Amino acid sequence: MQKPDYLSFEPDQIVKVGVNAWRSAVAERVGFMVDGAAYFTALDEALRNARRTIWIVGWDFNPDIYLRPDRPNETLGELLRGLVEQNDALEIRILVWAMGPIYSGKSLALFSENSWSTHPRIHLRFDRRHAIRGSHHQKLVAIDDQVAFIGGIDLTHKRWDDPRHDPDNPLRVTPKGEAYEPVHDLQAALSGSAAAMIGDLARRRWRHAMGEEIMPVLVEGEEAIWPDSVSDEFGGCEVALARTEPGIRGRKSRREAMRLTMDALASAKDSIYIETQYLASFEVGRLLARRLAEPNGPEVVVIVTKQSHGFLEKMMMGANRDRLIRRLKRADRYGRFRALSPVVPDRNGGECDILVHAKLVVVDDRFIRLGSSNLNNRSEGLDTESDIAIEADSGACKGAILSLRDRLMAEHLDCAEQDVRAAVTERASLIAAIEDLNVKPRGLRALNIDVRKGQTGPVFGTGVVDPRKPFTPIKGARRLWDALTGRLSWLTAPQKRNDV
Repeated sequence: MQKPDYLSFEPDQIVKVGVNAWRSAVAERVGFMVDGAAYFTALDEALRNARRTIWIVGWDFNPDIYLRPDRPNETLGELLRGLVEQNDALEIRILVWAMGPIYSGKSLALFSENSWSTHPRIHLRFDRRHAIRGSHHQKLVAIDDQVAFIGGIDLTHKRWDDPRHDPDNPLRVTPKGEAYEPVHDLQAALSGSAAAMIGDLARRRWRHAMGEEIMPVLVEGEEAIWPDSVSDEFGGCEVALARTEPGIRGRKSRREAMRLTMDALASAKDSIYIETQYLASFEVGRLLARRLAEPNGPEVVVIVTKQSHGFLEKMMMGANRDRLIRRLKRADRYGRFRALSPVVPDRNGGECDILVHAKLVVVDDRFIRLGSSNLNNRSEGLDTESDIAIEADSGACKGAILSLRDRLMAEHLDCAEQDVRAAVTERASLIAAIEDLNVKPRGLRALNIDVRKGQTGPVFGTGVVDPRKPFTPIKGARRLWDALTGRLSWLTAPQKRNDV
């Protein structure tokens, strides 16, 4: 049997440019912003320092949000308009998936005339060049090729929240004043050559969507536009960039992001920590099940959204998540798997679920992957995705990876980062540390899934609702015709007799 390609690398090698990454570049600074409030504050700072170019690329975009709800002086659209009016050299390009505002129902105003976007140096465009049922899912901002942001947060509403995740936070409302549920997410900030690499990705997306080549603009004599609110956690490290692009219109498909995730999971020695909106990729599930069956394999902790939204999402993503967790629990013969969902106490003495929108993988103390890719089928090859990865090459980098992981766990467990670090060190186990610290009203709850009863394979129709690759009507019709004609020929062919 041929060895799977995600197991073909040396155990200590994860990132491999040209195989599971598009490019890599050095970042002068790298910082992580946990939750939308931190990201929007940092972005507000950086945008105001832009000199020549701002690129915004996303699944959705809403110009009516406030980046600083605590200071509702101007909307995002008003801010962008003001920036180009104050700076004659500034160009702003915004690329949004054409169906995003329709699908989300959040920003239909984009399709009507907006005073903020009528300026000749604000170029708002809609990406229509996608596979059938595919979406543009990347979420990034690049400013002057000096600072870039990438992760799971679009510039739209229902993304802002702070680490308290207070169920009754009056600032967590839509532009229409409607309250929405607590939401947890993550975004990275990069500077230096790594930021220019994100800028190149934005220009590449623009060229594919609009057919227009935009050359980078060199900003000389300016220091990096690094936001003061963001700490430099990984300065001077190498950052890899992985893509997912469907193969359509003669373009070659790219599955670097999925290969990168699989290679990282396959290489784990001690622990795998995942935060994901969806856990519905059975390719990932098969690999994790094999790792859990190993006598000395890694612990696997998955922080996932408890409640799915929408009929199809509940019927498909939610059901497949439950089936996948059931499969992993059955494979977990050594007790090394936990699937947990974060909650906060509500005013009535009950619990309020937190929507997990992050897309994060941390392996041991040596690898972190963050971006737009969910752990579902469509993120593997149908949607357009982008993820960054950092592989530790020094003790300082390893410490920074553990610090981020422990900071995230501390938020979920309502304790200090040093408490998590002390518990993990003392117990020599991620799971044991979580169980020791998970004693407050705010914490992590196991998903209520019957392990003994129920299916462990994909729900019927998964390939239609959550496809792994583009559907080509001609090829699909040909396959159906071949199947039908093959069946008919079998029925009508003379039957052989076995005479005795």
